Amino acid sequence: MKGLVTTDKTLNGKIDFDAIKNLKFDERGLIPAIAQDVDTGAVLMLAYMNEESIKKTLTEKKACYFSRSRQELWTKGLTSGHIQDVQGLYYDCDADAILVLVKQTGVACHTGNYSCFFNPMMDAPEEYR
Repeated sequence: MKGLVTTDKTLNGKIDFDAIKNLKFDERGLIPAIAQDVDTGAVLMLAYMNEESIKKTLTEKKACYFSRSRQELWTKGLTSGHIQDVQGLYYDCDADAILVLVKQTGVACHTGNYSCFFNPMMDAPEEYR
């Protein structure tokens, strides 16, 4: 799906590890990361990353997060097979959130749903669901 990210900036295929210095981690060293399906535009999940998981994600191009409950790195799909192949990684204007553009294999949610966002508080119009 074209148009998921609106920027004129490009790295010409390179990876900018120095950009990690720009990020604003919380007091636990974490930053929220939103995973989005690069093909459909669907928002898949919200997780957290630390500096180590970001470096691993950039190096391996597989989404790696930090599990707050287990207090350890967690490569998405390592045990379930529901891997997230990373196509792009961006940070927002305040440098306090990350967008992870992924090609999702299988489902993203541990409940078996494709996306973790399936509990409505207000229905979107039919054409957006």
